[in-house]
Amino acid sequence: MSSHPSGADDLDGQALSSDLPLPLYLQLARYLRGQIVSGKFGHRDALPGERELAERFSVSRVTVRKALKELLDEGLLEQRQGAGTFVNRGQNPYVEQRLSTLTGFSEDMGSRGLVAGSVWLNRKVAVATPEEALALGLSPGATVCRLQRLRTANGAAMALELSVLPTRFLPDPSEVKGSLYETLRNRGFTPYRALQRLSAIQLPADQAEQLGVPEGAAALYIERRTMLEDGTPLEFVRSQYRGDSYDFIVELNLAGPASPKR
Repeated sequence: MSSHPSGADDLDGQALSSDLPLPLYLQLARYLRGQIVSGKFGHRDALPGERELAERFSVSRVTVRKALKELLDEGLLEQRQGAGTFVNRGQNPYVEQRLSTLTGFSEDMGSRGLVAGSVWLNRKVAVATPEEALALGLSPGATVCRLQRLRTANGAAMALELSVLPTRFLPDPSEVKGSLYETLRNRGFTPYRALQRLSAIQLPADQAEQLGVPEGAAALYIERRTMLEDGTPLEFVRSQYRGDSYDFIVELNLAGPASPKR
């Protein structure tokens, strides 16, 4: 265990900005999370104290305390009475994704300092199933590009993902080398918005084995329909995310008072 944080000297005191819409405590939590998952702070390293963090980032200790609570709730940190706050990385990365931003898996992992990876399970062109045709607004018999992958972060299994796209947007599945969204943008089809549905499931034996967890382990089942800016359906995704390593969170704000009628 380190008595002095290995990454403390690398902390960028200018990383936060009051000009951003994200509250300062969430900016600080995001920044510290990135330092942890990128390895700047190792497992069991001590973080600087609240006062030092407040001075380094020019924020109040209340802001620091709220940021640390975010990471404590995620399990990335642990506090010991009289000893301080320590990094709790364990063996697998822990990831959260905010639902207010549309990103692909590769971009999401990269923003956290993690290396995204894929194990291809299947990729082919096939006739759309009735469910896929309905989700993508296709005629019966239309062809789609079907991409099935095991998604990893720093080599650890995180999710099973099946992405289905009309062949007019992606005629050849072998074009996708890394980020699907980057491939689509390079082809002139930029994902603009998405509708996403989440539900809790227990993994069947085959999916549990692929994700390296026990049969019946908790997971998040996600269906997402991604559209272009004009509303044209671009992608239909069905995924199973490990419940012990991945959280989706959303920040809610209390609506302001209604404007008086004139």
